[in-house]
Amino acid sequence: MRDVVEGAVERTGFSGVVRVDRAGATEFCAAYGYADRAHRILNTVETQFATASGTKSLTALTVMRLVEQGTLELDTTARSLLGKDLPLIADDVTIEHLLAHRSGIGDYFPEEGDITDYVMPVPVHELATTEQFLQVLDGHQTVSPAGERFTYNNGGYVVLALLAERASGTDFHQLVRTLVCEPAGMSDTEFLRSDELPGRAARGYLSVDGLRTNVFHLPVLGSGDGGIYSTAADLSTFWDALFAGRIVSPEHVAEMVRPHSDWPEESRRYGLGFHLRATGDGVWLEGYDAGVSFASLHKPSSSITYTVISNWSDGAWPIIKVLNDQLGV
Repeated sequence: MRDVVEGAVERTGFSGVVRVDRAGATEFCAAYGYADRAHRILNTVETQFATASGTKSLTALTVMRLVEQGTLELDTTARSLLGKDLPLIADDVTIEHLLAHRSGIGDYFPEEGDITDYVMPVPVHELATTEQFLQVLDGHQTVSPAGERFTYNNGGYVVLALLAERASGTDFHQLVRTLVCEPAGMSDTEFLRSDELPGRAARGYLSVDGLRTNVFHLPVLGSGDGGIYSTAADLSTFWDALFAGRIVSPEHVAEMVRPHSDWPEESRRYGLGFHLRATGDGVWLEGYDAGVSFASLHKPSSSITYTVISNWSDGAWPIIKVLNDQLGV
């Protein structure tokens, strides 16, 4: 395993961390490249990396915890909490539609174009709270009736964060910390401002070499669709906690990792906040953005977990392919 992974690292210039666990034991864990290229600070296995859309699974779990507490229901409509805000969201769009990417709402951050394009419609420093995202969520026409079809939607998960915040009266970032990270034992997982990253956090780079970072590409502080930082160890802990029922009940875990939609364009299926194999039982988190590439997969039938986190835009994918081939997942 090590020789194959390190061969791929050498060929591709991978920067980040790779970890493989089987049946609760770590088989492989190593760090490569620089967390800060300008100052030649190396990545370590304890480095915190941005996970981009990997955040969505934690958002989904936060919402499901609120459902378990009775604060929300899966059939709660977005309109019941939005009031007059975001008037283009249809009145029948529910929490479940948003979780499953079946809401049909327009998206502020479509999955198209070059990942390193400057696509944010407002200065990124203006996006530091969930309520501030209203300015970019507004004005996007409905693209399909609620429930009609699956369409991956970043904005829908920011709407979920907004609904969770309004229903609970608690800041969304705090909700994720107290409802998901703390019960899971994820002590190194948190939302960080890109303009004041602490010493253990990796800067995100736009290419395999060079010093240009992603600081102008993404919201300065993430929300429901992306922006949380984590470590390989925390992500391994996450899978253990999830399937042990320490975050939400086993019944709700089963509902979240059951296929709710086919996604043939990506050769996969989707649950409620989780990517699923087209066949078999692989379930995973995935994130891809300017300066970020990430996946963490768990296969319950074989008790295999792997995590690959990279701090440049396309760094993770060659390593993930090697692991999928080697581990047969």
